[in-house]
Amino acid sequence: MKNKITHIWEKIRQTAVSCGRDPETVKLVAVTKTVPPELIRQAMDAGLRVFGESYIQEASAKIDAIADKNVSWHFIGHLQSNKAKIAVRYFDLIHSVDSLNLAEALNRQAEAIHKIQNILVQVNISGESTKSGTAAEEAIALVNAIRWMENLSVKGLMTIPPFFDQPEKARPYFKALAGLKNQIKNQSPPGNQINELSMGMSGDFEVAIEEGATLVRIGTAIFGERA
Repeated sequence: MKNKITHIWEKIRQTAVSCGRDPETVKLVAVTKTVPPELIRQAMDAGLRVFGESYIQEASAKIDAIADKNVSWHFIGHLQSNKAKIAVRYFDLIHSVDSLNLAEALNRQAEAIHKIQNILVQVNISGESTKSGTAAEEAIALVNAIRWMENLSVKGLMTIPPFFDQPEKARPYFKALAGLKNQIKNQSPPGNQINELSMGMSGDFEVAIEEGATLVRIGTAIFGERA
């Protein structure tokens, strides 16, 4: 596993440098859904510190089992409003806020534990009916509404493009999300923190980095295919 992780880090570094970016601006989020705690600990021993989970119940059990304050946990799956209480307790960053109802639930639960919850707004940039996320044309209004919520902080945007065998075909979707982020940033008050772009997975993260990704979500290339 350590060799795989080293190889991915090197690819991230090379890609960032080749397009004039500082490699430190790209963070590797190791996707650990269905991965047992013992394998996550191996990944930690290899230097990983940011992990992404997709299922609340599974994640909370693993986070409790690992119990390491030096690890940052991100929630990257579809989140239901009735799981907001657990989400704000366990996760440093929630990538998948896609509705006002969910944002309001997270804000209430974060307020209850005196936390400012960092979030990303998930955008369904491809418009696919099978994917979660707010529509691109509604994303700006959603970000503006969340800005008034005292216990949420919007850090950026997330998307999942259609699956392609050829990573280059995903580029227009990454480019569109980066453009939307810049549009929101330009309309934001001074000092806004909308800088993150969560996009790119095992098969297309290099293209995503070229288009501005700051968080790449990689599971298969580290842990292999899920059973």
